[in-house]
Amino acid sequence: MSLNDPWWAEQTAGIIGAIVGGGGGVVFGGIGGGVGGPLAAKGKAKWLVLGIMGAGAVLGMLLALAGLAALVGFGQPYHVWYVLLMPGVVLTSVCTPLLFVLRTVYRRHEQRRLDAEGFRRA
Repeated sequence: MSLNDPWWAEQTAGIIGAIVGGGGGVVFGGIGGGVGGPLAAKGKAKWLVLGIMGAGAVLGMLLALAGLAALVGFGQPYHVWYVLLMPGVVLTSVCTPLLFVLRTVYRRHEQRRLDAEGFRRA
């Protein structure tokens, strides 16, 4: 078996797509975004929220690169490269900007905390 042979069967692509797409949506969209927004606004669990979004961005980039490699480098059929490229592009385009937004929210919360502390001392 060479790398130019299809990496998985066409019937398997739906299952792989459901696992990767659904799992990524639940973990990074549902948990990361749904829990991350309120936690960031309160300044809580910074390492967890930023870690989830950072992992989503990195995983998305890796999936997108694997999909591009499958398409361009190895000439894989549609059912192989699409299952990698689509969730990779979605995860990268959602998690990367959210990572920067959440970092800004945490910074603003920290600045408000420092300002309030300064007012109490004054």
